[in-house]
Amino acid sequence: MRIAIFTDTFYPDVNGVAKTLKRLTSFLESQKITYKIFAPSSPAKDFTDYPIHRTKSLSFFLYPECRLALPNLLQMKSEIQSFSPDLIHVATPFNIGLCGVYFSKKMNIPLVCSYHTNFDEYLQYYYLPFLIRLHWNYMHWFHKTCKKIFVPSPATLQLLKQQGFTNLELWPRGVDCQLFHPNHHKNSFKSDYKLEDSYLLTYVGRLAPEKDLHTLLAVAKTIPPDLNKKIHWLIIGDGPLRKELEANAPANMTFTGYLSGKRLAQAYASSDILVFPSPTETFGNVVLESLACGTPVIGAKSGGVQNIIEPGVTGQLCSPGNVQEFTDSILHLLTNHPLRKQMGNAGRHYALTQSWEQILNNLIYQYSDIIQKRDVQKYA
Repeated sequence: MRIAIFTDTFYPDVNGVAKTLKRLTSFLESQKITYKIFAPSSPAKDFTDYPIHRTKSLSFFLYPECRLALPNLLQMKSEIQSFSPDLIHVATPFNIGLCGVYFSKKMNIPLVCSYHTNFDEYLQYYYLPFLIRLHWNYMHWFHKTCKKIFVPSPATLQLLKQQGFTNLELWPRGVDCQLFHPNHHKNSFKSDYKLEDSYLLTYVGRLAPEKDLHTLLAVAKTIPPDLNKKIHWLIIGDGPLRKELEANAPANMTFTGYLSGKRLAQAYASSDILVFPSPTETFGNVVLESLACGTPVIGAKSGGVQNIIEPGVTGQLCSPGNVQEFTDSILHLLTNHPLRKQMGNAGRHYALTQSWEQILNNLIYQYSDIIQKRDVQKYA
């Protein structure tokens, strides 16, 4: 089996798509499955241990950390012919993804796509709602030759069904429970930020409009003063809103920038609650990572997050943008330590059932089935 992966973002980019594809390629290596990645150039260090074809790119104005690829089709065609893939997997609907769709048609290679981002909802936050209908028309055209469209959550699958998409297949996300666990050294992490006597409320994710961080700031400023003096907020991540958020943040809020690996796992495990107001998630990787670390989550009742959090069991779900509901949920959990502990244990138990190995084995099965059907038709 030879898999060509076309994506407009890949490691070392910091986002859910890049992290998922890094996990997928590591699994392909472990299974001795040959693959090649087609992705834009990255301003960060280029990791040459991946079989990757990098394309010239520019920074994208709406998402400065993302790249707008400028592919050389002749070079790419030569690479694909040399690699001779059995299947093309397209992960993004931009320039590199378009190349994957084009070469799939041109070279008669089976195509699958994975759907990662609710761009229709992003358009609302970037004051471009008039593009939503055009967006869905484009997405239908882009995916029309896909044998399968892999979606990360039941909520996303239902959304695409309502929009008239077919050939949908659930491809959820797993979590590394050996890295993300409750037994990290919490005291040393808290001492680094001088938080020993504080409740720690944490947000993890991109600092961008679609994450609804203005709701988070409003919540932080709504906590009653007697409890607020015992709370510290840790905002983990970066993005275009960081300067604005820091300028308007209360005194008990610290911005760390991106954390990763063990340091990120320590942050989750040291927190009392993860507060995640984003209503635009197709899945919500950080929610599952927090649960794996035994930390309950208060999230928006929207998108894929609502498929991860079980209200009253592993956390709470609030109406998107509802400051009072988020505030009340925080107060309820902070003043009820046994409930927080119980939710943390339930979250860890749930995360242990979300095995990457099982999830990715199922994806490889789907790949194999599509390739075999192609071969049967080819030689019939």
